[in-house]
Amino acid sequence: MNVSETKAEGLVREYSILITADEIESDVSAKLTEISKTVNMPGFRPGKVPMSVVKSRFGSQAQGDVIKAALDEGAKQAIEGNDLRLASQPNVDIKSYEEGKDLEASLTCEVMPQIGLPDLSKLSIERPTLEADDNEVDEALASIADDNKPSVAVEKKRAAKSGDILVIDFIGRIDGEAFEGGSAEAHSLELGSNSFVPGFEDGLVGAKVGDQLDVAVNFPEDYQAAHLAGKPAVFSVTVQEMREQGEAKIDDSLGVRLGFENLEGLKVAIREQINSQHATALRQALKKNVLDALAEGDEFEIPPSLFDQEYKSVARAMNPTTHQDEGYEGADPDHSNTAADQGMDETAKQEARAVAERRVRLGLLLTEIGRANNIDVTEEDTRKAMMEETRRYPGQEQMVWEYFQKNPEAMQQLAGPIFEDKTIDFIMELADVTEVKTNVETLYAENEETAAPERKAAKKVTKKAAKKVAKKATAGKNSAKKARGKSGSLKKMAKKVPK
Repeated sequence: MNVSETKAEGLVREYSILITADEIESDVSAKLTEISKTVNMPGFRPGKVPMSVVKSRFGSQAQGDVIKAALDEGAKQAIEGNDLRLASQPNVDIKSYEEGKDLEASLTCEVMPQIGLPDLSKLSIERPTLEADDNEVDEALASIADDNKPSVAVEKKRAAKSGDILVIDFIGRIDGEAFEGGSAEAHSLELGSNSFVPGFEDGLVGAKVGDQLDVAVNFPEDYQAAHLAGKPAVFSVTVQEMREQGEAKIDDSLGVRLGFENLEGLKVAIREQINSQHATALRQALKKNVLDALAEGDEFEIPPSLFDQEYKSVARAMNPTTHQDEGYEGADPDHSNTAADQGMDETAKQEARAVAERRVRLGLLLTEIGRANNIDVTEEDTRKAMMEETRRYPGQEQMVWEYFQKNPEAMQQLAGPIFEDKTIDFIMELADVTEVKTNVETLYAENEETAAPERKAAKKVTKKAAKKVAKKATAGKNSAKKARGKSGSLKKMAKKVPK
């Protein structure tokens, strides 16, 4: 085998790999001899199959295995023999081969550039800080109070309207026969909530306390309970009580209804949730500041394939309309039929190129800093990341865990962000760091030039925090309520109806 360099331009390297016919023939013969020792074929004892028969049966397979092994060895010699640090996956291409003749192949690859590492101790980096203020807590509290208004009995007899809460007894029947899960007593139902079979709540609008009425409905054709799908049903309903939404009150009773000792306990939970959301945004802002500081260092050449790949990704993100149908079944997975920047003007393309170049350059620089300082991702790091990922899919944890174990590429995708975070933390330990107080508008602005007006960002954060606090606080109570309620089966089925 002969391996020689044929091209060295920038970061691109090409090598010629020549494997002689004698080498291939010798290795194929050795492979067939190895196979003949263990092969079992009808009419022959193990290990006694004639070589001519073995060659006829396994010759092509042996030749393919030998050529693959030889090309792998040639690539290894080219890479290790020349101390190449690859920046991308190498490509091996067979240029010519006929049985009985020499095999000529080429290996093309890109190598890592020479990267001058900055003096990390001289980097000046701002660490933004932000604590939830009373206004944010009050806004979230008001949102929670509005979503958890107490209901009060309607004293004056009147017809029910959308938004009212009726306490009802009901029995559902199909062809005159009651069906399982279709009845309940003293069940509270908010009209207009769409929590039951379509048409059921509409049939109760206008009813009064004490009314006994029949409500006819049709279960949808795609209803998940096959024995009910597409069938007409009649519910016999008795209205026991009517209630309506009261005023939103912010007092100790609100905290107690949500599972806290008092209002102050609820406020503490809200503040903690808002700060948790801020922590995520603060971390992203800090990473951006670190990357901005690194971007001011010396430039270096970047591998063309990495740039091309990143440019396509950036262009598609900036130009989503052109590629909105590329996820449909049968679409070209490589997007080769549509240029990523099709329809973009030159200014937009320049912006995409600048973003792509920055991302590739900073990614390589972070990698080099991590490598030079022995930063690595341990098995424990990856295991924790896998655990976090499985928690995102309740009920499917085992399936997600097995997916990662069987897919090394998916594992690598988990390791990348971990390595980046560990490298960022290492840089922060050495850099000159100054803490700077920020505000919600600046922290959550889409970019430095466009801050969210009128505290839109703040409202978005507090509403999100309010929902999370309320969801956590009521989770246990809702579970208990479902366990006690007699109408759980019907309500569960009704929620499966597409809205």
